[in-house]
Amino acid sequence: MKNIKTFSAVISLAIIVVISAAFINKSKVKPTIITNGEGFAVVELFTSEGCSSCPPADELLAKIQKETAGKPVYILAYHVDYWNRLGWKDVFSKAEYSQRQSTYSKWLKLSGVYTPQAIVNGQTEFVGSAQGTLHNAINAGLKNEAKAQITLSNVVVNGHIATLKYNAAGYADNTSLQLALVQKNAVSHIKSGENGGRTLSHIQIVNELKGIPLSKNKPGETTIKLPDNFTATGFELIAFLQNNTTGQITGATRTAFPANVNASN
Repeated sequence: MKNIKTFSAVISLAIIVVISAAFINKSKVKPTIITNGEGFAVVELFTSEGCSSCPPADELLAKIQKETAGKPVYILAYHVDYWNRLGWKDVFSKAEYSQRQSTYSKWLKLSGVYTPQAIVNGQTEFVGSAQGTLHNAINAGLKNEAKAQITLSNVVVNGHIATLKYNAAGYADNTSLQLALVQKNAVSHIKSGENGGRTLSHIQIVNELKGIPLSKNKPGETTIKLPDNFTATGFELIAFLQNNTTGQITGATRTAFPANVNASN
């Protein structure tokens, strides 16, 4: 009888161990990006070097970028300027990015703006450091087939100006082409404000954003300004099609700059 009780106890303990291990392994499962769909995801982050809650969101973006390398996930980090009055001026910030965030607040019927705020495909917004929510929003975008198409071509750099051609199709009325000049990465040493004493790393910093009205199914040509620190390898162009009434983004693409050029050529 003693042996039977001992055997039963061993079996029970083994079952508990197996169940516990399964629970632990499940709890450690990290959300992943599904990349076998025909859609896309434009991830816009509104952030600031003066905001102590923003570095985790910036770090999450860097992680997402690595996970989705080569996939139709387009990351754009807008540095807003309304934190600048609180002790540290973000050198990447622009008033127009704060205005863009305010426009999203109206589109999405929000009570106001905050940082870090992430918006995916112009429709889903949430706290920018919420990893699970960001993964889910990206996956939803990748699963749904893009409604419109946009291509960029013939990029030419002449001094501090880049000229390029674009062609869009399948978009609804009241749609504009948004063209972003993006600096791929940067490091800032913060001397004051909420992040004073910290060294912050940034990716996909929007340097310029240009809205272009579209004529129905007609290709066009445009230009965009380049900064003094421009290099072909350090920047890229991201374009997306956005409804001017709802904010919905229906198509997106990116292109690199020709090799061996810089803003002084």
